Amino acid sequence: MKTKLKTFVVAIAAILFTTNLYATSGITPEESKEALVADWERAKAYTLEFIDAMPEDGINYAPTKGIRTFAEQMLHIAGSNTGIMGIALGTENIFQGNIEKDDKYKNKKALREVVAQAYDHCINAIKNFDMSKIDESVKGFGGAELPRGEWLKKNFEHQTHHRGQTTIYLRMKGVKPPAERLL
Repeated sequence: MKTKLKTFVVAIAAILFTTNLYATSGITPEESKEALVADWERAKAYTLEFIDAMPEDGINYAPTKGIRTFAEQMLHIAGSNTGIMGIALGTENIFQGNIEKDDKYKNKKALREVVAQAYDHCINAIKNFDMSKIDESVKGFGGAELPRGEWLKKNFEHQTHHRGQTTIYLRMKGVKPPAERLL
């Protein structure tokens, strides 16, 4: 019984914490939208700096067998960004299938273009989203049901995680990674 009570209390706390994206900050939905757009534009610029920093001969580099190449990491970001944004905001995924394996994107120019396209899609989705729907619950991976705002946060966290992994790829190719962009 104690476990059920604990689970209930944790669930109630999570609901109270996440049900209103604006309650504690005093930020209006439109200000929040502007902040989200700014964060995604910053993330786009930062990710493109990583691609720009990698020499052409490192685009298909993997530090060890069995893990994604640099290009596959970036393509994973692009495909997941648009896919998770589809869950979060109800937009269509602009990519069909697993673009990580698509050889046409495995050169620096094409990789940069497709990653930029994915970020632009996400930024436009946020710009066009009705923020009054941010607390609506939607189903995503594995049937998980979360508010749209939570899916947005998970999407941002996911792309940050994979971009961070590519820091090692750059260092192993003798390239200093771009400086952190918090603002």
